[in-house]
Amino acid sequence: MSQPLPLLVENSLQIAWDFLERSGEIADPQQTAEILLGSIKTQILKGEGRTLMLSNKAIAAFERHRKAA
Repeated sequence: MSQPLPLLVENSLQIAWDFLERSGEIADPQQTAEILLGSIKTQILKGEGRTLMLSNKAIAAFERHRKAA
C-alpha cells in the first residue's frame, strides 16, 4: 500500500460514490455506503491496495446488489 489505510479507503469510496452519484444510481445513501465500504474492506483484507481497483470492484458489488434486489 502506497498510501495510509484511512486515505486509501476514503479515496476509493469517494471515487465510487462520485461515479454512482453522477450516474443517478444512489437511491438510498446509507445502503450504498454500506455496500461500497463492505466491498472495499473485503478487498483490502485480501491484499488489494490499488485505489481504482478498489473503487471499480466496489461499484461492481453495488451493481450486483441492485440487480439482485
